[in-house]
Amino acid sequence: MGRTSFDLVEPHIPSLRRYALVLLRHDETRADDLVQDCLVRALSRWHLWKRPGNLRAWLFTILHNIYVNDVARAAARPDVVEIQDYFPAMAVPANQTDRVRLREVVSAIQALPDNQRQTLLLVTMEGFSYEETADITGVPIGTVMSRLSRARDKVRDTSAGDRPARGRSVT
Repeated sequence: MGRTSFDLVEPHIPSLRRYALVLLRHDETRADDLVQDCLVRALSRWHLWKRPGNLRAWLFTILHNIYVNDVARAAARPDVVEIQDYFPAMAVPANQTDRVRLREVVSAIQALPDNQRQTLLLVTMEGFSYEETADITGVPIGTVMSRLSRARDKVRDTSAGDRPARGRSVT
């Protein structure tokens, strides 16, 4: 017996939800609604999926487009994204320096413009290629590369604070 469309989609739900949580700044109710809207749309348009295309990228594209359309209809809320909530607890508790550094990185990611934050998280957290990220977000691959580079630079510069950057000597 062949696999149903839901059987193929189901394994992607956790990563869709994780991305939705980041997009919606940790609003679990809205993230669950966004994932549900994505699944409903995907299953109702199942005939549009080009087999053997990348199902995961197709689902992320649907979710991203629904989010963009929702943002266009309503003003974005300035909620806080707590990145540490997305990562499992560490086996060894972080020392104070590690906690401060993590807060710096979280703050730097939160301060990024939405398009840079989305690109950074699709590539680094979800593991999409530049091309897949371009398809998901609907921008040219050069724009993805530029957004990712600017996001990485801003996070690095902001979270580095007064410390010299790695690889540079201070004389």
